[in-house]
Amino acid sequence: MSLYKLNTGAEIPALGLGTWQSAPGEVSKAVYHALKSGYRHIDAAYCYQNETEVGQGIAQAISEGIVTRSEIFVTTKLWSTYHTRVEEALNKSLANLGLEYLDLFLMHWPLAMNPNGNHELFPKFEDGSRDLIRSHSHVTTYKALETLIAEQPGKVKAIGVSNYSKKYLEELLPQVTIVPAVNQIENHPSLPQQEIVDLCKEKGILITAYSPLGSTGGPLFSAPAIVDVARRKGVSEAIVLLSWHLARGSSVLAKSVTPSRIEENMKLVKLDQEDVDQIAKYSEELAATIGFQRYVYPPFGVNFGFPDKQ
Repeated sequence: MSLYKLNTGAEIPALGLGTWQSAPGEVSKAVYHALKSGYRHIDAAYCYQNETEVGQGIAQAISEGIVTRSEIFVTTKLWSTYHTRVEEALNKSLANLGLEYLDLFLMHWPLAMNPNGNHELFPKFEDGSRDLIRSHSHVTTYKALETLIAEQPGKVKAIGVSNYSKKYLEELLPQVTIVPAVNQIENHPSLPQQEIVDLCKEKGILITAYSPLGSTGGPLFSAPAIVDVARRKGVSEAIVLLSWHLARGSSVLAKSVTPSRIEENMKLVKLDQEDVDQIAKYSEELAATIGFQRYVYPPFGVNFGFPDKQ
């Protein structure tokens, strides 16, 4: 299992298990099986509403002597209705996970929602639009995360961001002291987000890719460039897409609750420069013909001016 060194000095496994949209009753089994199979990086979020099951899977693996806590890199995320209650959010997530500390705590989105709205996670106005606090800056939230590092070092090892475009990162960096360790973004050949990838590399911020396969029924699995590389390497198209991120110097999250798929996703391969160039050419052609394709585009994005389409 390849490792990357974060700007904190800590190491993070290149491949992690994603837990978004995993059905209740399946998550703990998936986490346990992943750890038993050799995964050491588990990605969670308060908003996924399954942190408790994630924690159960971790606890089972630890109790059976499969791993120790220090061998697992655990990430979870601050949800948008908790931007004004950062420490409370941290404590809730730790309690849900049954853990004493997080290896990484990310700001899930760079916007705040009304903590006193009509829903804990997704408050809305009467017209159906998201109940956002437009006066609350994402920089303020990140500074609160910095305070956690200073005041709660035993609870949080590193902080970072998620779904940050170049615009948001350029706003953030001049105003904070701690450079984010990670920026977790939707990333795949249909949405390479090269601008933010390049900026993060320049600033020493690791990109972690989610939704690395694009979307079910999307073009990536049948794209000639991907199919050709898979044939040459003797692996599936999914393995090529996961391996592409390591070739870019990024970590990647593979989401599955199926034991055989969890194991298969570990069989990453080294892509040659020829492979990388071939996929890059496909990505450029895709952008020129139908444009980049974002599959995770929440309803608050358009009104808030985020995320950028490309």
